[in-house]
Amino acid sequence: MRCTGKEKIPPYVILSHTWGDEGNTFDDIHELHARNMQGYSKIERCCHQTAEDGFEWAWIDTCCIDKRSSSELSEAINSMYRWYWDANICYAFLSDMDMESFQDPDPLDLWLRPLWFYRGWCLQELLAPPVVEFYNRHWVCIGTKSSVVDEISAITQIDRKYLLDRHTIQGASIATRSSWMSSRNTTRLEDIAYSLLRLVDVNVPLLYGEGSEAFHRLQPELIKKTNDHTIFAWDQHLARRLQRDI
Repeated sequence: MRCTGKEKIPPYVILSHTWGDEGNTFDDIHELHARNMQGYSKIERCCHQTAEDGFEWAWIDTCCIDKRSSSELSEAINSMYRWYWDANICYAFLSDMDMESFQDPDPLDLWLRPLWFYRGWCLQELLAPPVVEFYNRHWVCIGTKSSVVDEISAITQIDRKYLLDRHTIQGASIATRSSWMSSRNTTRLEDIAYSLLRLVDVNVPLLYGEGSEAFHRLQPELIKKTNDHTIFAWDQHLARRLQRDI
């Protein structure tokens, strides 16, 4: 492990995935028993792919964030969008995509299946990186964000231009950006708000356990930063979402 200043960050790849019951936390990964934990093979295969692509560094959230520290977790969540933005490549690991899926006659049906497209945190991990490569459960690359952009747009209801050019995202209204979360779920209610933070360019302290209060804290911060009146449509949209999820 090596620490480096922000101005000396080397080229790196970053992993996007859905969390299961695996261990391999910041503490676990330093111990030999981590190799026997569920989910270790995902880390190992990610590192192998990183080396094959000519990179020396990979960032994986499960083992690179010390979640025992609330301050580190808060900083990580507020910085996550930038970390995905700065990565050279994002590997999106679709653990529920089989090789046999290649035989499916309907490409859209193929891409509708993975849970990755319905998880809240995966939204920024789709939008921020310059390149997203999709890997099935066997770590075979089955497409990139640009090569399957039509299928992704149909699933996510995100216009192709935002998928193909990340620099256009900040030009979308707040209501539009928040609507991209409409079909996605998070384990914690407040994570719906937290996972939108950088997409709407706001930093707020994280208070896990606050539930719907996260949205009430987020709106004033948005009002301070923007003249975008769709923020009120955004608020109504999230209110409906809260009623659905509570």
